[in-house]
Amino acid sequence: MKSAVKYILKLVPRTVLTRLSFVVKPFVRIYLAGSKYTDPIDGSTFRQFLPYGHEIIRENVLSPSTYSLERHRLLWLYLKHETEVFTKPQKVLHFAPEAAFYDRLKTMEHLDYTTTDLDSPLADVKADICNLPFKSDSYDLILCNHVLEHIEDDQQAMAELFRVMKPGGMGVFQIPLDMKRNETFEDSSIKDKKERAKIFGQYDHVRIYGMDFFQRLEQCGFQIEKVDYTKTLSEDKIKEYCLSKGELIPVVYKPKTI
Repeated sequence: MKSAVKYILKLVPRTVLTRLSFVVKPFVRIYLAGSKYTDPIDGSTFRQFLPYGHEIIRENVLSPSTYSLERHRLLWLYLKHETEVFTKPQKVLHFAPEAAFYDRLKTMEHLDYTTTDLDSPLADVKADICNLPFKSDSYDLILCNHVLEHIEDDQQAMAELFRVMKPGGMGVFQIPLDMKRNETFEDSSIKDKKERAKIFGQYDHVRIYGMDFFQRLEQCGFQIEKVDYTKTLSEDKIKEYCLSKGELIPVVYKPKTI
């Protein structure tokens, strides 16, 4: 089973995999039924999760029910237990909406929820993150996860995110963060997809973010918080939810007065 899944992940285009996933989901859920691991997003339990990855396949990380990865489950727990997203009326802007979140946030009647992206079929508004069609000071919460590493001019994108966020608003801007690297590495001269995949970890990534990612956000005006939410969880819960211990959630705030 594992070797077959790895072979499919490498061979089949991801657009095709996405379509197939909805067809096979019920059968996979039955096959992997168990009680060892829990997806906290929907409460489903399994004997194991699925493998997932681009250049490197990670074992036991993809939930068979919500298709969430480690970062999605960690963020869900943080939003549920440490914010008012699930209880307080607010205006939310969600970039490149992840299905695990989209399916749930769109049904929360207290949220004024808008999705945006250039290509995603889940996007309400087709938009370039570097030139957003939204009014300034519009959104209480902005979710922009695993987007900025795709953007050539990430400083312009961050500036636009800052512009459309309400004063006092909050954002979560997750990225693939190399915590061992002090400075971000980027080289716009690398155009070959195979070379990009080899160097950046994915063919459509344009940089590897280091810890100076937070300085880039501060330069755009954000106040930042590096949240290690796994510190609030027991070792047993980290294993049960299949989380990455020590992963940082980049939480940003727009000052109430600028």
